[in-house]
Amino acid sequence: MPDGPRPPAVRSAAGPALRSAGPVIGPAGPPPSEGAAAGERSRTGERPPADRQVVDVHYHAGPDLYRRRLTAAGAGRAYAGIDGWVAVKSHLGSTAASAWEARQEGLPVSGAVVLNELAGGVRTRVVEQAVYAHGPDSPARLLVHLPTHIGPAHPSPLHRAPFHPLLDLERWRGPRILDGTGRLARPVREVLRAARDLPVVLATGHCDREETLRVADEAARLDVPRLLLTHATHPMSGLTPADLAGLADLPGLYVELTALMLLLGHRSPGHLAELVRAHPRIVFSSDLGQPDQPDPAGWLVRNAEWFRAAGLTGTQVRAVTRLNPAALLAP
Repeated sequence: MPDGPRPPAVRSAAGPALRSAGPVIGPAGPPPSEGAAAGERSRTGERPPADRQVVDVHYHAGPDLYRRRLTAAGAGRAYAGIDGWVAVKSHLGSTAASAWEARQEGLPVSGAVVLNELAGGVRTRVVEQAVYAHGPDSPARLLVHLPTHIGPAHPSPLHRAPFHPLLDLERWRGPRILDGTGRLARPVREVLRAARDLPVVLATGHCDREETLRVADEAARLDVPRLLLTHATHPMSGLTPADLAGLADLPGLYVELTALMLLLGHRSPGHLAELVRAHPRIVFSSDLGQPDQPDPAGWLVRNAEWFRAAGLTGTQVRAVTRLNPAALLAP
């Protein structure tokens, strides 16, 4: 049964569903043109993501399971310094309230909620609470990540120090999102229905290939307007460029490649070029925030090196770093 009363369902008016007819670049039509959102402001006076030079939809801010370089407000100040927008994420749960507080200071920050067991699990009430905490006037949708702290654990070369000494990570490791029959578990399907009606982007978290494809199918069936395949070709996610090419006709579906995947040697700049050819809505984000990894300004320096090595054009660079992620987050 659903885990609590929900407000009357209102079909999102943000754009066509995943399976809409006609050539569409993003869920609300073509991505915003250069400066298309100039002059638009939230109630805090903050410029929206589409009016920024770079949009990072995946930055880890503290507090989190592990120690992080910056808080949400600190990340906002760092991204303001590079004329960017940042969506902050924490595996502990929701950054919605801290993102709202940062925006009250005029900082370019939006939030996320990760549906891990420690945060309340895969439940619609967890999503709704985060939507309310994110505020009624956000210029960016809240990201809703399916679980990331699940079993079995994926080995990581990162040197990660736990944030809190009392936190037992294994105690809170949750189940996968498929049930015993291989179908999406009922709570996952309920969250997908909520994502259809609320101002959010559903993200696949740490789903593997089979789980990701099941989520994409169900999102298309339910007309979920925005879906992000999180670090889709990371070894734990397992999708291939051919898989992504097969999903290219779903206009609300975006594909993420992250800087951390390149920094850790999981993928190469050539792989980025291959993905840009395979799918029209690639989002290049950082997945950073670790104390020993580059800060946002350093990320931009590395980006320029990778984009040159990949042979991307200026138009392609703007698409993956600004236009596509801004269209993904657009209300």
